Amino acid sequence: MSQTLRNLQKSRQGVQSNVVPFPAMLEQFKGEIARALPKHLSPDRMVRIALTAFRMNPKLAQTDPRSVFAAVIQSSQLGLEVGLMGEAHLVPFGNQCQLIPGYQGLMKLARNSGIVQDIYGHEVRINDKFDIVLGLNRTLMHEPLKKNGFPASDEERGMIVGFYAVAVFKDGTRTFHALSKEQIEQVRDNSRGYQMAKKYGKESPWDTHFVPMGLKTVIRRLCNLLPKSPELAMALTLDEVTERGESQNIGITEAIDGSWAPIIDEETGEVIPTATETGDKGNKPDKAETSPANERKASGRLLQDTLVTIGKAASTDELDEVYVRAEGSFEGGELEQLLRAYRSRKAALANPSSADSDIFGEEGK
Repeated sequence: MSQTLRNLQKSRQGVQSNVVPFPAMLEQFKGEIARALPKHLSPDRMVRIALTAFRMNPKLAQTDPRSVFAAVIQSSQLGLEVGLMGEAHLVPFGNQCQLIPGYQGLMKLARNSGIVQDIYGHEVRINDKFDIVLGLNRTLMHEPLKKNGFPASDEERGMIVGFYAVAVFKDGTRTFHALSKEQIEQVRDNSRGYQMAKKYGKESPWDTHFVPMGLKTVIRRLCNLLPKSPELAMALTLDEVTERGESQNIGITEAIDGSWAPIIDEETGEVIPTATETGDKGNKPDKAETSPANERKASGRLLQDTLVTIGKAASTDELDEVYVRAEGSFEGGELEQLLRAYRSRKAALANPSSADSDIFGEEGK
């Protein structure tokens, strides 16, 4: 990482530094974006679409430009384009910027995993023919109301009654997930973002884009059931943190090296801020830092470091050694997270096409 970028990271931690506006920052650190991007994506294109997305949402100008830059780097790591294509979105959250994957982005990452050949979703309307059979031979049938052989208009098909998503694997087998409108609305009502919008009398994406939000919900549920690439797992984690109404707190360094992961408090289920996020300036620990809460923070940082090491394991033997050494240091939810990371990396090592990927996405080259 360049010294200029280190200074930028320090300024986010509370050390005084001149912070340039986001548009200038994009141009200044285009090289970092290029290193984070998969080879098939152009850094010039990513800069253009990021700048367009930034300018289309005036509220982003009120956020910390470093958080916007970190979100763009994170989207680059995932190979998702922010903006109108719907793969990912830059969304203000207080004075920070959040990266929220769209349903198009989740489907793209599922297809890019090498396991899923295709994935798609549709809404179901009351005048459509729709049926689900569960049990040993699961089937799903959906025939939209037709007019002259083509699907009729939304008005003719009637009100929405549900959504479903289907994944087709490389071997031709399929799986699906379906949710009724009532189930979708329950997810909506439990969303922290929706709750806050209603509290302050503001419009939510659920109010203006119900169909895309319903599709994203059912596609996200399906993706959680699929074998996941590191990139898909990361995108789902980002979305889950946002859904709970918590700050992602993506640090620039973590975004660049692909090591970001939320530290979860086992007791509360909430994301624990890191030193970078709380403005820790490197002061010596005081008595308060020996509390159980801070011990959990330390454990969370150890877990994060271990996950990064797992993600960089170059062979299954090295991976097994890292896991065996670390296993005794964790329990409960942390141990489950460690095991998921181990299995994901082992699957990636077994697949030569993903051998260069770490557990959180491709490392910056």
